[in-house]
Amino acid sequence: MAASQDVNHPLFARIYERVSVKEDERGGSSYRAELLDGLSGRVIEVGAGNGRNFAHYPASVSRVLAVEPEPRLRESAAREAATSPVPIEVVAGVADRLPAEDGAFDVGVASLVLCTVPDPDAALAELRRVIRPGGELRFYEHVVSRRRRAALLERALDATLWPPLAGGCHLARDTVATIERAGFRIETCRRFGFGPSAIGPQIAHVVGNARRPEQPS
Repeated sequence: MAASQDVNHPLFARIYERVSVKEDERGGSSYRAELLDGLSGRVIEVGAGNGRNFAHYPASVSRVLAVEPEPRLRESAAREAATSPVPIEVVAGVADRLPAEDGAFDVGVASLVLCTVPDPDAALAELRRVIRPGGELRFYEHVVSRRRRAALLERALDATLWPPLAGGCHLARDTVATIERAGFRIETCRRFGFGPSAIGPQIAHVVGNARRPEQPS
């Protein structure tokens, strides 16, 4: 029997639908626009959520395959895709078993998802597989703090209550290092603080791009 392509977090999905809108109103929308600026060709977006990126895809993109395992979020993404400026197909799928052929895409997009996948190394290996040699990975993620005390707290929360409450999210992942470990070459990476609310703590984020080498490394 084939493994399920659904990951059910119905309560988290309802909360995220609201929180993501508020975050975008507070500035998240500009980071999504930065993430996708200048893209062209065939794109696969992993963990598309409720489709908050879709409005920011430039017309130079010929096709987007948007993969999302959570059913409620996938339904929301499908509605967003219907009004997108570029053709977007929303499908069920998980990050470590992407429904795509080797080298089928010019660009892979990971946006606020590598914190959540059970195995980020496996997810990035899959992204490397489906991105053509010389193709690009765009990423916008929150990452472990560089401040020692904050990082200790993030790791403590990861080991206890945070992942079950937040749909599997982890606060203390060193995602840039994981991207490099997967065989991508970082080209740009901008680090900044961004919080879910105006009164909450600033959480470390990164936005940038990496390249799959033309030749095997």
